[in-house]
Amino acid sequence: MNSTTISCKGFERHVVLISPEIHWNTGNIGRTCLAAGAHLHLIKPLGFSLESREVKRAGLDYWNKVKLNVWDNFEDFKRKMEPQKNEVVVLTKKGEKPFWSMPICDRMFLVFGSETLGLPEKILLMYKDSTFHIPITEEIRSLNLSTAAGIILYESLRHVNFNHFWA
Repeated sequence: MNSTTISCKGFERHVVLISPEIHWNTGNIGRTCLAAGAHLHLIKPLGFSLESREVKRAGLDYWNKVKLNVWDNFEDFKRKMEPQKNEVVVLTKKGEKPFWSMPICDRMFLVFGSETLGLPEKILLMYKDSTFHIPITEEIRSLNLSTAAGIILYESLRHVNFNHFWA
């Protein structure tokens, strides 16, 4: 792991949720993205309406401030955002490496699958060298999506100097 501090100039974080199913997870992740200065990208289909009371409640009164983009499909997202392979970190319980070994760069796309289906095989194959996992005991199947997104987003910020970025 590189222990050098990264400059915030040109700094971007993007949390990408592929077909999220549970409204309160998405609301919580939106709130976390806002706290971290990150963008939230939702790839359809969504398992809920973004107008639902529950999404807004989970995001509290911050939801309207979230830097949110909704995409019809992953191909549209890729075409418009143009993430480079070295900027993409794919989180899956089948990931080859633990999350603390993920590369850190100024612009990062942190990709998560849906709560019940995970990530489509097509995306896993596309980024097969960029798959990471959060180690957990055998006592549970997985972590809650909003918990996992928070862990990974803040780990991606650990070596960033925010003294002049945040008040």
